[in-house]
Amino acid sequence: MGKSISNTLQSFFLWELLKGLRLTGRNFFARKITVQFPEERTPKSPRFRGLHALRRYPNGEERCIACKLCEAVCPAAAITIESEERDDGTRRTTRYDIDLFKCIYCGFCEESCPVDSIVETDIGDFHMENQGDNIITKDQLLAIGDKYEKRIAAARAEDAPYR
Repeated sequence: MGKSISNTLQSFFLWELLKGLRLTGRNFFARKITVQFPEERTPKSPRFRGLHALRRYPNGEERCIACKLCEAVCPAAAITIESEERDDGTRRTTRYDIDLFKCIYCGFCEESCPVDSIVETDIGDFHMENQGDNIITKDQLLAIGDKYEKRIAAARAEDAPYR
């Protein structure tokens, strides 16, 4: 009986609203924290996963063996792979596309790759200006991998986040 009276009084005096206003008032006068983005950066989590890259072996040959495990494990179906057999009997990709709008940056593709070909870098500053720019092709992925290979390899060697 006492609990129902207490609930009635709290709802009559709008207790939850007053608690919310108290919280708002406490934070209203607190010092504001604003980051001036291009000049200042907030720290990234060591687990941050950003733009994808395809890696090459030191001899320049692409690592991807077209096993299609990354395509199969991708929960968003963002990866499309087509492959063909080469003269020496090995498979290589002819098409490797990632739709960045579909991608949820979960890292499953990176974890499933047996040859450490596809990686997610720490690059978070990328944008699309034209329709269709959200699809990253094999050539673009390889170019990203070539550009950042030293950072990727160093991070893999010490099992640390990309920096």
